[in-house]
Amino acid sequence: MHPNNVVMAATAAAMAAQQKGADGRFPYHRSMSGGSDYSWSGSMGGGGDRWQQRDNNRRGMRNNRRDRMPRPDGRDMLNNLKEGLGAGDDWGSPKEDDSLKYGSLEEVVGRIHAIAKDQHGCRFLQRLFDEGDPSVIETVFSEIIDHAEELMIDPFGNYLVQKLLECCSAEQRREILKRVAPSLVSISLNMHGTRAVQKLVETLEGDDQVELVVNSLKEGVVTLITDLNGNHVVQRCLQKLSREQATFIYDAAVDDCVSIATHRHGCCVLQRCVDHAVDEQQERLATEVAENALVLAQDAFGNYVVQYILDLGNAHSSVAVMRNLQGSFAYLSMQKFSSNVVEKCLKLAPAAAREAIIREIAAAPTLPQMLNDAYANYVVQCALTVSKGALYSVLCEAIRPHMAMLRLSPHGKRILAKLQRR
Repeated sequence: MHPNNVVMAATAAAMAAQQKGADGRFPYHRSMSGGSDYSWSGSMGGGGDRWQQRDNNRRGMRNNRRDRMPRPDGRDMLNNLKEGLGAGDDWGSPKEDDSLKYGSLEEVVGRIHAIAKDQHGCRFLQRLFDEGDPSVIETVFSEIIDHAEELMIDPFGNYLVQKLLECCSAEQRREILKRVAPSLVSISLNMHGTRAVQKLVETLEGDDQVELVVNSLKEGVVTLITDLNGNHVVQRCLQKLSREQATFIYDAAVDDCVSIATHRHGCCVLQRCVDHAVDEQQERLATEVAENALVLAQDAFGNYVVQYILDLGNAHSSVAVMRNLQGSFAYLSMQKFSSNVVEKCLKLAPAAAREAIIREIAAAPTLPQMLNDAYANYVVQCALTVSKGALYSVLCEAIRPHMAMLRLSPHGKRILAKLQRR
């Protein structure tokens, strides 16, 4: 046979074999890489792309402001934050036929710590817990207690610790707490450890256990709030602890308001603080945001915090925000992030505050630039929409001298269209 024909025949045979494999006729299985399968799948380090990839029309996040909060990954940020880190990942959970290599607890006594860091061993041990036998729990507990911190940050071991926390006694949980308390912040910063610490917070019993956790986290709370993994531990504390027990979080949010609110993860935690706070705590947070509104409104993340305070519908807080922005509305209208805040003020402000904003815009020396600005033209359109009667006339009169110029730019044409519809 000609050499070329040999090559062609071999190629055809290989393709046929591949096709048979794809059709399932041959029982071959592709091996899976363990590293990617068992590490945390909810990477939260890509949030910046949501701003970097904005289109070039300079509108930024325009439509639904609150729904377009900074998202550290491609999934719904609010859902991630409310449910906690890695909520859907169950690689460490027991599954069928994955523990056949281990026969009984007696066979692994003396090496439980080692097999807890193995995929199948971890699942085997968890399955033993399902039987609810206190003696089994005690046997496992006694062998891993000296290695609790190590297992909490292990890709597989963290699942065993979580399971143990669910079914152990209060005394055993207290002992685990004592062992890991000095390292609780560093464990929380770990991509696997954060899950174990969240479970620890969920299963706390009694004021003494809560106090131990609070004292361990208190000094590092700002670091946790602004960390990729640690922020989820803080949010779990907001969910599970009483408002009095979580005071250390609210205090940190007030004391470090600007640095937290202008951080990718911190801005979201601050909003959750507002959600969970009541009365005096919420008022303190709102007051601090209002006092720093001018700085925060211009920040890529901080502007969402300002808008969140406005959305509360608290007249006192809203007026405080607007008072601190007074005299800067025209300037803020021509910036990507703060223009959103100005629009929010126009839509939600009490009548007197809204009138003050519109009159400031109408009298601004920079009004001609605003009319043709990629951001400010939307603010002007919003002002035309919410103004009525004499106030609407004041704004129209301020725009009228620039009508010819408006026809020459796409931004100006939008304002003309708004005027014609009225």
